[in-house]
Amino acid sequence: MKNLLQGAVLGHPIGHSKSPTLHNAAYQVLGAQFSYTAIDIQVPELADFLGRVRREGNWYGLSVTMPLKNAAVDLLDELSPVAAALGSVNTIVCTRTPDGGTHLRGDNTDVQGIVNALLHAGVRERPRAAILGGGGTAVSAVAALAQLGASEVVVFVRNPAKAADVLDVAAKVNVRATLAPFEGAAEALGGFDVVISTLPPHGADALAGAIAAQDKQVDGAVLLDVAYDPWPSALASAWQGCAGTVVAGIEMLLYQGVEQVKLFVQAGGYGTLATEKQGDVINVMCDAIGVDRRNPHEQNMAG
Repeated sequence: MKNLLQGAVLGHPIGHSKSPTLHNAAYQVLGAQFSYTAIDIQVPELADFLGRVRREGNWYGLSVTMPLKNAAVDLLDELSPVAAALGSVNTIVCTRTPDGGTHLRGDNTDVQGIVNALLHAGVRERPRAAILGGGGTAVSAVAALAQLGASEVVVFVRNPAKAADVLDVAAKVNVRATLAPFEGAAEALGGFDVVISTLPPHGADALAGAIAAQDKQVDGAVLLDVAYDPWPSALASAWQGCAGTVVAGIEMLLYQGVEQVKLFVQAGGYGTLATEKQGDVINVMCDAIGVDRRNPHEQNMAG
């Protein structure tokens, strides 16, 4: 039997995270001898923690959430092309080196998580899209929208100076993006095919109230709210009340988690097992968090 290897999701706050539920379900069905927990870490503590991971040598991987996604970039040995382009990491793959050390490679599966969640909701190519917020998840949203061939991306931000990275990434992935003041978002969002909120829980509550007060229909436009606890969010409820389609952040978490499992399982010595059994992985992960794989966004709104 293989020795039990360690994995975790890192972030702050982290107590609400469903990543341990998702990952442990996947590793159980695959028979991988992995543990996976949630560890509360803030930016000043990250370098020391990664030093511990290197020393201990029994880690297969780490999931990274806010506020660590950008901070992790400069602390790793290698970045995947997508992580390097975005300057944002949500995945750290840990592998042993011939000299007994630990090699840390940063990757970003958020992009594919967003793409798959939107495709599952029926989004087609070349949508006119908006993003709420300009942080680490916003750059992943820009890259995902580029994959979908977005004709335009408008990023609504409170502080334009903090959103420069989003515009830099947009240029790298060849998508036309502009910044707009957050204060005008409520009136403008009805004109988009896709809206992605990258704001933290409750970060869009005031915006939700403004949208509801307008009582305008959005005619089936898709909202992906990456925040999933509590759910439904105020923004999701307001959007659905205006005849919009809602995709919960739990779906993005699900799909990006599937990609993480593939990377972690390979790093842990199980080869392509997770890819070969991807259907089983998705099924048990959906079951673990109560998502209906056939129509997950409706299941999520039902709560």
